[in-house]
This record gives sequence, structure tokens and C-alpha cells, in this order.
Amino acid sequence: MNPSDRKDAVNPFGKLTFLVVDDFENFRLSMRQMLRSCGADKIELVAHATPAIQYCTYNHVDVVLCDYNLGEGKNGQHVLEELRHKKLLKRSSLFLMVTAETSKEMVMGAREYQPDGYLTKPINRAMLEQRLGSLIKQRNALLPITREIDRENYPEAISLCLQTLPKQPRYKTWLMKTLGELYFMVGDLAHAQKIYDDVLNQRELSWARLGRCKVLLANRNFDQAVDGLKALIEKHPDYMEAYDLLAEGLQKQGRSAQAQQVLEKAAEHSPNALLRQKHLAELAGANQDIDTASQAWRQTVSLGTYSIHDNAEHYLSLAQSLSDLSEGDLDEEGAARSSEALSVLTKMEKRFDNDETIGLKSRIVQCRLHAGQGRHREAEKILTAVSSELESLEELPADMGLDFAKTLFRMGREDQAKRILGDLASRFDNDPDTLQKIENLLDEPVGFRQKLEARSMNRDGIKAFEAGDLDAAVEAFNKALAIVPDHAALNLNLVQVLMKQYDQNPEPALLAACQQRLDRLSKLPEQHRQHRRYLALTRKLKGLTA
Repeated sequence: MNPSDRKDAVNPFGKLTFLVVDDFENFRLSMRQMLRSCGADKIELVAHATPAIQYCTYNHVDVVLCDYNLGEGKNGQHVLEELRHKKLLKRSSLFLMVTAETSKEMVMGAREYQPDGYLTKPINRAMLEQRLGSLIKQRNALLPITREIDRENYPEAISLCLQTLPKQPRYKTWLMKTLGELYFMVGDLAHAQKIYDDVLNQRELSWARLGRCKVLLANRNFDQAVDGLKALIEKHPDYMEAYDLLAEGLQKQGRSAQAQQVLEKAAEHSPNALLRQKHLAELAGANQDIDTASQAWRQTVSLGTYSIHDNAEHYLSLAQSLSDLSEGDLDEEGAARSSEALSVLTKMEKRFDNDETIGLKSRIVQCRLHAGQGRHREAEKILTAVSSELESLEELPADMGLDFAKTLFRMGREDQAKRILGDLASRFDNDPDTLQKIENLLDEPVGFRQKLEARSMNRDGIKAFEAGDLDAAVEAFNKALAIVPDHAALNLNLVQVLMKQYDQNPEPALLAACQQRLDRLSKLPEQHRQHRRYLALTRKLKGLTA
């Protein structure tokens, strides 16, 4: 060992750069004094989040000691979140959350972004040297590996992990966990699973169980993964990563309602995780649970106030969900939701005034809000202005086009809405997500309450058909079609039932009714999921009428 290495071993604090973030000057000065007495030399002190992030942007920092409460504005969780998101912290850097507060909400929120440790105030020199010294010693021992990870040289990092395992048995847990993650990142699922199985054969560790379930999901073993994650959550109800992965697994199984329930439970445990609230909002919206969606969007917007993940789309989505809830509801609650939506849109326009499209997106929703509350003159005025602005655009973006078409349907401009959707379908014919949204809007160009009513009647019709009660099935499908007359699946469901009735009682009127329904779908686009079924039933009807 050369003299320099011996010096580093004696004083592990010596060569490292430290950043202390705390809004109380006395605490910052006290921390600097304690760090110096531990052997630290390069120490920067800042009072608030913004200068801390700026400092990390232009300077390498080995250790960040950040208080959770930093006064008005961003807190320590926001600092950690932004540093991780912008990749301003290297894998070899340490981030310790310092706090006098130990509430579950704070700890759970901060833990989402994986600080390397916590220091609880009051802090003395002995505690600091012991806690931080241990972390620095581990950091230094594993530095060759973390450097390669920072360089995204994952094969070399894997090789170094394997070489280090027999030499550094005290860090076996870190090495095995990192190996599993690295194998997964490079797509070597077999070796990743072997790592997790080897760990689990020796000891039941939650991170290894989670990793194994992640591999199972990637290998499309959905049932095994879901069962494993449910068991993991039962044992460790505060393990948030398991909830997120379980929701993903349930979605892949097509069980979106159960996935939503899992995320709702996770949000109760850890309410300050913006990205999970956003996922919950999107999932609830897709499930037509607009009440839950609006509440989750409301929480997403609130959490975004000081977050790097703040986004105009969160405000827009909240306003859109409130618009859906207030449409046609002229009672006090509907008026309050409409008013809240207008307020959210105003805040959005001010907060994101550098985005040229924000005002236009806002007015498209405002038009629906006024129409939904019976203020038709205001709605028509906005629609005229919006139509004029859209004509000046070279090309209508997909999200704006879909929302404008939705507004046109609500304003009774069906032909114009269908023209816009037809244009979007031809432009985005290789984008399955956009095509699916176009298809859904064409099938159900109505408010969400009417949509739910039609879907409920469709389910009743299917149940009646399966039970052999064809008359009840026809009645249910006809009621649903009175709400959404162009819904492809509903029209074809009715045709199928009418043909079954014809088999039992060959009345020509039944075939005429079938033809009428199929004629409604004569312009069904080839990309539509029901197109092949439409062609099959059309051929069958020709055979019956030949």
C-alpha cells in the first residue's frame, strides 16, 4: 500500500467533496465543523434547494447531507428526486436525508427516491462519523463497480461484481442485488433469475423476491409474478416497489380494475409519490372511474408544485376529468366542479405560458365546460375562436385533435368531428394507441355517464344472450344503441342475436333489422378491431338472404 492509500484508509473523509443543505445557518456551520473534525476538507454549504441543485449541476459532489424541511419551496425529497431525474448524482455519490421529522408520510415519500441513509436531528460528531464513515467505506470499496455503472459499461460492471464477491464478503448483499439488476438491464434474464433464486435459497429477502417477480413478468409468467407479489406485499405492506410491479402485472393480465385497487392502496401508504398518483389517475380514467381519476390528478397537480415532474398535461387532465364529471350536472356539485376546472386551466396557462399550444388546449376544454353547464353562447363563442386558430396550424397534433373532436361531438358537430378523426386515422395509421383512442371516440362520442350506462346495458345483453333469453338481449342492446347508435361492437352483438332468433323463427323482418344495423357500419375503417367480425356477419347475412 502506498502512502496515499494508507492516508485514505486512515481518513476516508479526506478526498471527498461534501454538500450540506439546510435552511438554518447555525446547523450548516455546526455540520461543517463536525465534518472537518472527521477529516473532511472540501465542504460547500447552501441554504435552499435551488442553489443545491445548481451546485450539483456544475460540480461533482461525493456526499450530500440534505435537510428534509428547507422552508418555502422545494423540500429534501424534491432535491433528491430532481438530482436522480437529471442524473446529477453519480452511482458512487451518497445522499443522506437529514431531518428532525420522522413521520411515516415523510419517510415513505423520501424513500421512493432511495436515499443512502437517514440522519435524525440532533446530530453529534460520534453519530455522524459512525454512520457516514461506514457508508464511505462501502462506497470506496465498491467504487470500481459504480464507476462502470455510471459509464453504462454494464458488462464490465458485472465482471467486477463477480471478481469482488469472494474478496469482499461483507458486501455480498449489495453485490448480489447489483448483479441481479445489471443482468436484468442487459437482458440476461436467466442469469438475473439465478441470482435471485440463489439469494432466496439462503434467505428470504424482499428485494430478491421483487427481482424474481420482475424477471417472471419479463418472461410473461404473469400468474406466478402476481402471486409472488401479493405474498410479498402481505409480508411487507410498506414495500412500495412491489405495489407498482403488481399493478403492472395485473394490467398485463387484463385486470385493470384490480390494478387500480392496488395503486389506490399504495397511494394510501405513500401519498407523496407524484408518478404513482399519475399512474393511478391514468388507470382510473381508462377504467371510467372519473371520480378517482380526478382526485388522483388533483393530487398529482398538487405534488407537482415544486417537483421536477411538474407538467401542463397534469393540469389539463385534471380539467378534462372535472369537465366529464360536471357535464350535464346543473346542481351545485356540477357547478363547483366546472368552476374548479376553469380555475385549474387558468393556473395552467399562467404556469406554462412559454408553451404556445397551452392556451389553445385550454380553450378546447373550456368550450366543453360551458356547454356542459348550459352556457351555450359562451361555448359557441369559444368554439368559433378555436376553430379559427386550428385552421392556422399546419398539422393538428394527435392529442389536441382527439380532444377537439370530443368537444365537437358535445357541441353537436358530428360530421366535423368525424372528418377530423378520419384525418388523424390516416396520419397515425402506424400508431396503435392513437388509433385505439380514435376508435373509442367514434364508438362512444358521448359523456362518460352515458358511456357507463351504455356499457352496463351491453353487459346485460351479453348475460341475457348467454342465458338463452334472446328477447331480453335484443331489448338491452337496443337500449344501449339508443345512446351510442354507431358503436360497432354493440351493433354486431345485436346482429348476432337477431340471426340466432332467425334460426329459431325465420321471419324476414329479423334479417331486414340485421341489414339495417350492418348498413350503419358500412364505413367502418379496416383498422377497427370489429372490422373482421363485421365482414364475417355481412357474409353470413348474404347467405341467409340468398
